[in-house]
Amino acid sequence: MVNGIGESLLEITIGTRGSTLALTQVDIVKDLINEKISQIETETKIIVTSGDKFRDRSIEAINEKGVFTKAIDEAVLSGEVDLAVHSMKDLPMEIHPELTIASVPERAAPNDTFISKTYSNISELPENAIVGTASPRRKAQLLYARKDLDVTLIRGNVETRLEKLYDGEFDAIILAKSGLDRLGKTDVVTNVLSLQDFTPTACQGALALVTRRDNQALINTLEKVTHQDSWDCTLAERAFMHTVGGGCKTPIGVIVEPGSELELFSNVLAPDGSVRLQYRKKGAYGSPEEFGEKAAKDMLDQGGAALISRWKI
Repeated sequence: MVNGIGESLLEITIGTRGSTLALTQVDIVKDLINEKISQIETETKIIVTSGDKFRDRSIEAINEKGVFTKAIDEAVLSGEVDLAVHSMKDLPMEIHPELTIASVPERAAPNDTFISKTYSNISELPENAIVGTASPRRKAQLLYARKDLDVTLIRGNVETRLEKLYDGEFDAIILAKSGLDRLGKTDVVTNVLSLQDFTPTACQGALALVTRRDNQALINTLEKVTHQDSWDCTLAERAFMHTVGGGCKTPIGVIVEPGSELELFSNVLAPDGSVRLQYRKKGAYGSPEEFGEKAAKDMLDQGGAALISRWKI
C-alpha cells in the first residue's frame, strides 16, 4: 500500500500464541515498532501450539522440539503470517534454516521469582513442602537448595498457576519475573531469586522476532527495534547452549550480562539436585556467538561434560 505522499506503507501480520502473556508481548512489540518505525501497520493472528493443546502434560512428555514455537514458525514459513513474536527461551537451539531471528528488543529482568501465600523464601518452607514448576532446571535448583522439597509439575498460563497456588494446591511456585512484570502482576512476587543460585534458562526475559530469511525488507526494518546489549547477550547464551547440547529439558542455566566485557555465568546440575557445577567467563564484545561457544567448551572441559553424561532426561 502507498500513502498519500508516495511512501510505501509496510503491512505485517504477527503470529502468536493466544495466552494473555503472549498477546501482551505482541502489544509491547507493536508499541516499539510504532515508536521506532514510521509507515507500518500490524495485525495479530493467534495460532495454537502443541504446548497449548496438551496442558496436562509436562514439556518432556510432549516430546517435540519447539512446543510453543513450531506451529507459529510454520505459519511464517507458509506466508500465513510475516513475523513471529516468541519468548526467546522457548526457541529451539536450531531453528528452520529458512527462518532467522531478525531482532531482539530490550530484555526484561531474567530472574526467577518465588511466590507463596505464607512463606517469604525457600528456606522458610516447611519440610516436604510442595513447590510447583514445569522446568527440570528449576526442579534441580530447588532440590539443590532443599533436598526435602516435593517439587511437583504445574502447567498452564501465569493466571492458572497463580490460581492453583491460591487454591492451596501448592505451598509455593516459581515463575519468571519478566512475565509477571509484563502482565502487571509484580505484587504477587514474594521474593526475587538470585541469578547465582537460580540461574535462568538461556534467553529468559528476552523476546525474539522471527521472520523468513528471504524477507530482507522486514529484516532491515526490524533492526531499528533491536537492543544491542540484549542481542549480544542472548546470542552468546544460545551459542553456549547449542554447544553444550542442552535445551529446555536439561537442568542448566546460563546468563550473559553486559559491562566492560560480556560476562557469562552458568549453573549445571544433576537432575536430582545432588551435584552443581558453577562456571564463569568474561569475553570481549565483537563476536558473541564465538564467545558463547568457547565458554561452553571450556565449561565442558572443567567438569561439565562428566556431569552432563549423568543426565537421565
